Amino acid sequence: MTDHTGRAGLEKDELYAVAREFEMLRSEMVRSYTQSSLPGLAPASRHLGALAGLVKDLSDEVLFRATADDPGLDFGPVIAAYTSACAPAGRAMTNFTDAFEQLGFLRRYAEAPASADLRDARQAAFNVAQDRLDLTVDSLQETFVTLRRAADGIDGTPPRVLAALSRSARPANSIYRVPAKLPATEPIRLAYMPVSRRAR
Repeated sequence: MTDHTGRAGLEKDELYAVAREFEMLRSEMVRSYTQSSLPGLAPASRHLGALAGLVKDLSDEVLFRATADDPGLDFGPVIAAYTSACAPAGRAMTNFTDAFEQLGFLRRYAEAPASADLRDARQAAFNVAQDRLDLTVDSLQETFVTLRRAADGIDGTPPRVLAALSRSARPANSIYRVPAKLPATEPIRLAYMPVSRRAR
């Protein structure tokens, strides 16, 4: 049987690393706009690509663990962490693409002849983009917190210690499976076979 001691620590480290990636992107987005300005299409495009990559990373992490076949490990708590983070990450993607669409509109009509209708449309697009960017930043923060809290909660009790604990004392958030105990074998009893009288 493979000794998986230390695997919980590796899983925690990976969750923390993915969380940091979301937090770094959130920080970049926060710096890219103000109450009176919006990011340009070039940095926004880079942010969209980075966000799409992070969402894909979440699904890749789940896929890797969902297809792992190791009787000594239970990736349930780790998979739950990544799938839970997908919801706010998906909201971040939805809101950012809405903002991205408005940035495209503003770029398209940046040099169009001024009119009252166009001025109103530009202001509406600006307001929608601001709102969606704020929602994106909030969702990225939620994703970061979700991953961090999940990582904090992963139990690192070594498999041997886990096996020694009573069923009620075992942590529910451990990635280690307690080895199944094989049923105790009884000594083989041979049936009595009398010797033939003729063989005596």
